[in-house]
Amino acid sequence: MSQAPSVPDIQSIVRQVIAELRGAAPAAPAPAAPAAPPAGPVAPASFVGRHGIFADVDEAVRAAHEAFLHLERLGVEGRRRAIAHIRRISIDDAVELGTMEFEETRIGRLPHKIEKLRILGERSPGVEFMRSEVFSGDHGLAVIEHAPFGVIGAITPVTHSLPTITGNAVSMIAGGNTVVVNPHPSGKRVAAEGVRRFNQAIHRDLGIDNLICLVAEPTLDSAAALFRHRGVKLICVTGGPAVAKAALESSKRAIVAGPGNPPVVVDATADLDRAARSIIAGAAYDNNLLCIAEKQVFVVDAVFERMLDAMGRAGAARLAPSQVDTLTARAIVWAGEGAHRHQVACKELVGQDAAVLARAAGTAVSADVELLFGETAPDNPFVPVEQMMPFVPFVRCRDADEAIHRAHASEHGFRHTAIIHSNDVRNMTKMGRLLDTTLFVKNGPSTAGLGLGGEGYISFSIATPTGEGVTTPLTFTRQRRCTLVDDLRILGAAE
Repeated sequence: MSQAPSVPDIQSIVRQVIAELRGAAPAAPAPAAPAAPPAGPVAPASFVGRHGIFADVDEAVRAAHEAFLHLERLGVEGRRRAIAHIRRISIDDAVELGTMEFEETRIGRLPHKIEKLRILGERSPGVEFMRSEVFSGDHGLAVIEHAPFGVIGAITPVTHSLPTITGNAVSMIAGGNTVVVNPHPSGKRVAAEGVRRFNQAIHRDLGIDNLICLVAEPTLDSAAALFRHRGVKLICVTGGPAVAKAALESSKRAIVAGPGNPPVVVDATADLDRAARSIIAGAAYDNNLLCIAEKQVFVVDAVFERMLDAMGRAGAARLAPSQVDTLTARAIVWAGEGAHRHQVACKELVGQDAAVLARAAGTAVSADVELLFGETAPDNPFVPVEQMMPFVPFVRCRDADEAIHRAHASEHGFRHTAIIHSNDVRNMTKMGRLLDTTLFVKNGPSTAGLGLGGEGYISFSIATPTGEGVTTPLTFTRQRRCTLVDDLRILGAAE
């Protein structure tokens, strides 16, 4: 067993986390006059200390622990009723809460902020995913149940502030847990308002408060306190490389939803118009903020020009080579010092509309254009960097083998998400085996990997570094075996 990090080590780890989270938040353009705060009651002082909103991590963890003990007494039906309120509010209040998130974070697309909350309300996996295993034989009966961990500590990103909390809360409560969230500072207001509404509704129905707790003013210190708090039994973090590294180096069991840079391969057998529609649907969704979204496309030379024509027919706007160069110089910047110097997406352009990116490239497109694209060399920074912008680079490849290998290199071994458009099962198999990703989508948009246009369920925590995959309530449980010896042998030999 490795030695637990010291307090200074933990603080250093969390400093990386907060730096990564802050780095994901683009700076909003300076307003001509002081901007008004988002509409609606957002964690006023009268609510701090109840309905899940706390000023201090210790208070939040204590409240979450008390709620956990109460939830245990309510059983599975209590979990079901609590989750039902979270789902209902996510659907009924989606317009108001989605608008609040859009106005606070200033990234993504408003219709998609609203849609994400509705979809999570409708399709997040709940108690129906809980199941037991039974072994019966000559020596009695064994039942394997899935028990809760207790209080879970969570760090959430600005890209999907309230949606991530919503989906995780449904799964965590379904597993019998409670959660304390240290939200991204740039999404703290909508996170607090959503948590407050969830807890109020649950309290009115079940008499239990604080199933979901939140630090109202998240800071470096509050994140460090959450990471090392003895009352926190499990950590769940969602974010980029620094967030993933920090969680993996902590002394606690961690479920880590790390970074992705999903590549797309289009071979000579693909339905090009269908591929174009799929790439736009996935890459343009919420201005490419999804970790599963198409980030770079590798197309075989035999159909390359026809594929670009198909993109235009489907509604995307093509940038000229000089415009691609101009956009690249403005959108991908250097960060860090010395050996840690690396290229990252420019904060001011992350999650902005295609029209904003077009202006940065020195051109203009209609406001209804959702995605820009253009041909680039394989070493263009847009290929290896997880840019989170509605511009997709297209790389010309000699054949399917080259396309698959370039896709593998661009994904960096994250093993997160990959997409192929092909009617050649062998190419699908080659790519699937080489990239070995958690999500592998064939002939559809990336969102199909989460059941949106494909089969399956949705979750915004896709745990690739720690191997849990697309999380469910079972992800947030531990196995417990109960054994009864020599009894209940219905089919056994007579005494």
